[in-house]
Amino acid sequence: MGQPGRSVNHYRIGEAAALLGVSADTMRRWVDAGRVAAERDEHGHRIIPGEPLAAFARELAKPGAAEAEGRPSSARNRFPGIVTQVVLGDVAAQVEIQAGPFRVVSLISRDSAEELGLVPGAPATAVIKSTNVMIERS
Repeated sequence: MGQPGRSVNHYRIGEAAALLGVSADTMRRWVDAGRVAAERDEHGHRIIPGEPLAAFARELAKPGAAEAEGRPSSARNRFPGIVTQVVLGDVAAQVEIQAGPFRVVSLISRDSAEELGLVPGAPATAVIKSTNVMIERS
């Protein structure tokens, strides 16, 4: 991203795939099927402009489970995954979820962790509603 000879706003197939959390083969199939626009660079390699890639990423975002079940929610950041660790304290529990390539760690009440049946191997979704999110430029 930002290598000499091409715009910072263009991504190779592998780079775009990594940003979307899919394999390069999946990204190639999406390009071949016309789901996302690609161009050719000066070497004939397919590159994807940043704006169409961002629009495609928005298309991939599906409504959360709560909305699908008729329970509207203001939270938009949902990370379905698998519980990898639960550390129970007297009052609180630290719960780790592996959601694709992302590790999400949450501190919740022990009662909540037990009521939800959160144990390693259980499916779970981290639902994040935050007014304080830091962004780093890659």
